[in-house]
Amino acid sequence: MLKKTLLSLSIASIALSASPAFAYESGDIIVRGGAANVTPDASSGMIFIDTPALGNTGIDGVDVDDDTQLGLSLTYMFNPSVGIEVLGATPFKHDISLDALGTDIASTKHLPPTVTFNYHFMDSASDFQPYVGMGLNYTMFFEEKVTPALDNAAVFDLLASSTGNLPAGTITSVANTKIELDDSTGVAIHAGFDYALTDSIGLNASYYWIDIDTTAEITTDSNAGPVKATVDVDIDPSVYMIGMSYKF
Repeated sequence: MLKKTLLSLSIASIALSASPAFAYESGDIIVRGGAANVTPDASSGMIFIDTPALGNTGIDGVDVDDDTQLGLSLTYMFNPSVGIEVLGATPFKHDISLDALGTDIASTKHLPPTVTFNYHFMDSASDFQPYVGMGLNYTMFFEEKVTPALDNAAVFDLLASSTGNLPAGTITSVANTKIELDDSTGVAIHAGFDYALTDSIGLNASYYWIDIDTTAEITTDSNAGPVKATVDVDIDPSVYMIGMSYKF
């Protein structure tokens, strides 16, 4: 729904013609805020059992669902065309699923602070101000939690026996199951626009593609000893944001 609204607003803004100028000048500060939707394009490698050293399970298919939160950004204009933007948001919460089980196995929250250099390529006096940018993202994962579906001896027995190095039925009980996700640093690509409603206030819509790669580490204490599994996940989300902008 947010993606359709973003497209409609983009088309509508181009069609409009009579509104106050939204000229940028050196030293301007622009605050933008609105609804931000993170839609992962997740793919994963195979799950490996590292402890004990059983190796590749042959099982992949880790997926991450989307979430919408409040997005906020602050831009400082070096000149009428170039500015630096810092993007933040309230914490996003994502459920993590495994295709082999057909259900959610965990959840996590993340914060995605992102810094981009943006180039505004229309005349500074234009009401319609599109821009493109590129920069860096640092994603922090926290409050990772497992679901009962993962905190289950049958799941760990399936993973371990799928390596071909442990007989099925060996793991019959587990306790203290946990999951941790590594933080990520990656490239961010950005495009958006402001459309002037007054000299200071405008409509804003923007899109980000962010390179987010993480390694998930799953641990448990089983009757057969400690078990640690790892899997690499490329999250690589699209971020859609729609809201308002205010120029100081």
